[in-house]
Amino acid sequence: MAQDIEVITKKPPAGRKRKVYSLQRGETLAGFLFVSPMLIGVSILVLLPIIATMILGFADWNFVQGWNGIKWVGFGNFSKLLDDPLFIKSVRNTFLFLLTVPTYMIISMVLAILIDKQVYFKSYFKVAYFMPYISMVVAVGVVWQVLFQPSYGPINEMLKSIGIANPPKWIADPNFALISIMMISVWISIGFNLIIYIAGLQSIPKDLYEAADIDGANGWTKFIRITFPLLSPTSFFLMVTGIISTFKVFDLIAIMTQGGPIGSTTMMVWYLYDTAFVNLKIGYASSIATVLFGFVMLITLLQWIAQKKWVNY
Repeated sequence: MAQDIEVITKKPPAGRKRKVYSLQRGETLAGFLFVSPMLIGVSILVLLPIIATMILGFADWNFVQGWNGIKWVGFGNFSKLLDDPLFIKSVRNTFLFLLTVPTYMIISMVLAILIDKQVYFKSYFKVAYFMPYISMVVAVGVVWQVLFQPSYGPINEMLKSIGIANPPKWIADPNFALISIMMISVWISIGFNLIIYIAGLQSIPKDLYEAADIDGANGWTKFIRITFPLLSPTSFFLMVTGIISTFKVFDLIAIMTQGGPIGSTTMMVWYLYDTAFVNLKIGYASSIATVLFGFVMLITLLQWIAQKKWVNY
């Protein structure tokens, strides 16, 4: 028995340890070689531009002047942002636009539950709701410009027919322009969220619903106790991606309003674009981009912290 214990506790020879270490190092090197094309691409196309943008945020530079025109101003650009009313308005509009995320998530979840359980021709409804998401944004913007036309657009004509004498001017009215863009964004985003929610619903075990039926649970109880908790990972994914995409809203603004009227639809990305490529203030635009990056990182970090309390894996 003592001999067996001695054999078990005996350390492996040094040569074997070196061989195992060499094998592990070779596997690690092979892994890095396989992922190196992606790492190189991400480093060149993503990481380096982010670092360069953060550095240029501390400079006053018009790229037409060349590299010799760079003037380092420290935190001057960031202090100007605090006194820039158009930047403050763009931040406010961007955070108001975040309200579209829970709106289309709720609508998509309800529609997904109805389509998954209560509706015939499910494939037709999936395609119908998904079409706006895969359609060209230019085409979508042009169609909605016609629908929102204040004088003879179909929406206002319908409102007049039901007795509303002075309907809103929608994208031509500073009080309704941002709401109009938010409505279009919700309409576009429902399709993608709907498909993801349907996939999440189909992954929920049917045994749970059968057990709930045996216990006499009604539809609301099954939704609160089964469907909603088990859809929480899907909801978390859609919330994170939705908020990030909201901070990147540009195409609808560029097509429909160009930030107007009177800056009512100016978002951070649009203001960044206008500052960099119209006014050619690269350093100031880089400071806007740095603040935008900080907002996205902070909100994403808060979501990752909060998801531990409400996401059920």
